[in-house]
Amino acid sequence: MYRRILLATVLACGVAASAVSAEEALLRFGAVPSTMKSVSALPFVIGERQGFFAREGLKVERVPIAGGTDKMVAAVDRGEVPMAESATPYFIQAALAGSPSIAVAATTANPIYSLIAQPAIKSFADLKGKVLGLSLAVDTISISMRKLLALKGLNDADYSVKELVGTPVRFECLKKKECDAVPLGQPDDFNAIDEGFHRLGTSTEAVASFEFTVVLVRRDWAEQHKPIVTGAIRGLAQSFRFIRAPANRDVAARTMAEITGTPEATARAILALYFEPERGVMPKAGELDLKGLAQVIAFMGEAGVLKAPLPAAERFVDRQYLRAAGAE
Repeated sequence: MYRRILLATVLACGVAASAVSAEEALLRFGAVPSTMKSVSALPFVIGERQGFFAREGLKVERVPIAGGTDKMVAAVDRGEVPMAESATPYFIQAALAGSPSIAVAATTANPIYSLIAQPAIKSFADLKGKVLGLSLAVDTISISMRKLLALKGLNDADYSVKELVGTPVRFECLKKKECDAVPLGQPDDFNAIDEGFHRLGTSTEAVASFEFTVVLVRRDWAEQHKPIVTGAIRGLAQSFRFIRAPANRDVAARTMAEITGTPEATARAILALYFEPERGVMPKAGELDLKGLAQVIAFMGEAGVLKAPLPAAERFVDRQYLRAAGAE
């Protein structure tokens, strides 16, 4: 009965349900196109293959939203998708501008971005006068990279910047030798090293903790469809627990290799980077880290993107769905 009610609820609110069994409802979940074949997809694929979403009466379909992470909040706000991931700075800006969306879970807690340089560049000092391909100034990738550069003795005047949104675009700039160094996530940083590029350092050297990506839903939609939101979060929570369990390392590595197209040995190296020792890259169960979100807000203030007084992190989240899902 519960699943029949859930299906009727989803259909009534306009979420597509074609090609889905009578036992499941299709939940369209917005994603940045460049993450569809990245490590970011792992908890969603695991959730599907291990049946975690199906147990909640859901089939979660990741839908690429054209334009990158800065477009995700608008896609949720206008009802293109009921739920989506977004990098926190863009979400915070949108919320302050009047977006009705709220963060209900997290998918990446504290990512590791490698600053990858041309083979001839062996040190941070070699970057003086060079071109760096960063993301937009508001992006936490750019903020963490600038902090890393400052830590290594470089200020903004020591290098020039190309604003490039998306790991594939930055990697291509590096390959074309139009950028001397760029930040790359996994598995692209490992692939770049295999191709002869050089890792100068990682974002976590300069930034110990912040909240990178969150799960968004319109507040009114979530209130009207609590079983759907709670079910999706519970499925994600189970996925993160599964990935983190050492006994599941083989399955996680094989699945990651399949998603990303990288060798299984690289996938194992990425998992080792995340968990040996624990570096807080993935949430334990999709939980929201308010201290990490507050750190993002502080970074945005330092960058001049937000003006004092800075808003409290609690303003942007609703944790009732995490509690209902047993993920907090």
